[in-house]
Amino acid sequence: MTHPSDPAPRNAPGPAPDGGGRRHGTGRLLAVSDVHAAMADNRRIVESLRPTSDADWLIVAGDVAEQPEDIRWVLGLLAERFAHVIWTPGNHELWTLPKDPVQLRGQARYDHLVELCRKLGVTTPEDPFPLWPGPDGPVAIAPLFLLYDYTFRAPGTHTKEESLAVAHESGIVCNDEYLLHPDPYATRDDWCRARVAATERRLADHDPAIPLVLAGHWPLLREPTSVMWYPEFAQWCGTELTADWHRRFNVTAVVYGHLHIPRTTWYDGVRFEEVSVGYPREWRKRGHPRGLLRQILPYEGGPAGPVRTGAGPSAQRHTSGGTS
Repeated sequence: MTHPSDPAPRNAPGPAPDGGGRRHGTGRLLAVSDVHAAMADNRRIVESLRPTSDADWLIVAGDVAEQPEDIRWVLGLLAERFAHVIWTPGNHELWTLPKDPVQLRGQARYDHLVELCRKLGVTTPEDPFPLWPGPDGPVAIAPLFLLYDYTFRAPGTHTKEESLAVAHESGIVCNDEYLLHPDPYATRDDWCRARVAATERRLADHDPAIPLVLAGHWPLLREPTSVMWYPEFAQWCGTELTADWHRRFNVTAVVYGHLHIPRTTWYDGVRFEEVSVGYPREWRKRGHPRGLLRQILPYEGGPAGPVRTGAGPSAQRHTSGGTS
């Protein structure tokens, strides 16, 4: 059975922009992802993110930034403002860039980020699931770190090798192939399978009477990737191993990012929320029709957002098989 690490708010919120105006004791569970804070325009967006209640919680579902100092700045700022912050990594946090002062790779890099978060009072996938004190009873927030295993293959292909070949031939290749190292695992898909197995055990041990919000960077299902302009990119977007988790477990909502297609969809009666901000070139075109912070609970309904985007996050379109 999973026990909350800290069911009460961890961090005292910062002042409201005008010195007041916040509600008290009427907290919401909010979510955002893919803030990509290394970009100046997105950094200003991060600086604008504030709660409207002293009790608001925030899920940050990956792709905060690439370098640990930027990640520290974002999560530290949010931890000062929100009652409780929950983080799960995206692929960008796991990149090892040539000029990054922290040249850790793979599992060691992830462990470094987990320790960074713990010093800030931010919950990670390695911590017990915290209980959000909702109006209808507690809800457990399960941050997921799962990766992908190339089973969302390019159309018409049957193996990982065939799918990758199609991506290289079309010029749609994720930068993960060059920057996300799986050490000490042999491959990224090996790391994914290990993460899925460990996470599945934790979810199975969780008290089924307490509803779950599953929050991770990559979608649990392939279906959300069907609206991407370039279907070849789907192979870097998840794993078929998680396709039934929203049915197997007592899940009230699923939060994810990565696709840069903010919207609400429903599968088997379960709500899926894609909560990404995305790159400036994307949000300048579509705006933020759902707001910058998505309210996950209490659920208030609302229309679906835009359903198409570009190649996908972290992709480079090229013709020579390389990437920049």
